[in-house]
Amino acid sequence: MKTIGYAAQSAESPLAPFEFTRRELRADDVAIDILYCGVCHSDLHTTRNDWGNAVYPAVPGHEIVGRVTAVGPAVTRYQPGEVVAVGCLVDSCGHCDQCRHDLENYCREGWTGTYNGKDRVTGENTLGGYARQIVVKEHFVLRVPEGLDIAKVGPLLCAGITTYSPMRHWGVGPGSRVGVVGLGGLGHMAVKFGAALGAHVTVFSRSPGKEKDAFDLGADAVLISSDEAAMAAAANSFDFIIDTVPVKHDINPYLPLLDYHGTLVLVGQIGNLDEPHTFPLVFGRRAVAGSLIGGIAETQEMLDFCGRKGIVPEVEMIRMDQINEAYERMERSDVHYRFVIDMASLEPA
Repeated sequence: MKTIGYAAQSAESPLAPFEFTRRELRADDVAIDILYCGVCHSDLHTTRNDWGNAVYPAVPGHEIVGRVTAVGPAVTRYQPGEVVAVGCLVDSCGHCDQCRHDLENYCREGWTGTYNGKDRVTGENTLGGYARQIVVKEHFVLRVPEGLDIAKVGPLLCAGITTYSPMRHWGVGPGSRVGVVGLGGLGHMAVKFGAALGAHVTVFSRSPGKEKDAFDLGADAVLISSDEAAMAAAANSFDFIIDTVPVKHDINPYLPLLDYHGTLVLVGQIGNLDEPHTFPLVFGRRAVAGSLIGGIAETQEMLDFCGRKGIVPEVEMIRMDQINEAYERMERSDVHYRFVIDMASLEPA
């Protein structure tokens, strides 16, 4: 299937129109016309080869919402015309213990990313959702609940599940005392989910000025992390802190804020951190952990939860030809809180 998208041809080049071919339908494949695609920090990191593993040409995009156009003969769950979604995963081994327990995101053999991954059949580099069409294995296609604004659903497939999954794993619920570090694309979803799960949610901010945004999103309190007295007074007052900051930073100021047996979970930064102080960890059985997106079943659970609660991200809609400007704005944290590309704006070169 011939299609068009936007691709980076190197780490230094801007994204530009790119024509390529999607694979023909396999027996268990679903063909999708892409309607909207969210923009993630991972897209920027990949196109600029910040992680050192990019393959070019690179077509980013793993927050995909679209309409089914065709299905393979073995497909049973979807039919043409249905609105569906595709997140960060398009394949995994399917037989390891992690995959058998619906944890494809921790596949022992390595999962296949929606872009910059290796197709498990052909070995070709996968190309993502900044495009008109995509073909995806049925198991990795998700159903979009009725009632949600499909123009805003895309970021749930990455920012949403990235924050929902650790909250579910560490048992966030009514009465939980939750802290959120970073009020960006991930952080604003953490606030929404924490509030919807019944937790008392506090947003950490380095400087005043974000109180209104935090409260509008559902937070109960804002704690200024540069205020030493306020931080000291908040010692031992959180069960769970989710750290969504995507760049290297110091987590040590937050560790004493955890109550005994509390956990700080990193979901934003991939790479080196400043060395954590072990005293608050050892003397309070506190933990520093990490979490990576979520499995397919949990992602569907998250979408269904959003459908019941009416949860969607706060987004700014852009045209496909505005993507390079959007990347520059994203680096400046100049977005509230997630960009979504209207793929109807995608035109050939």
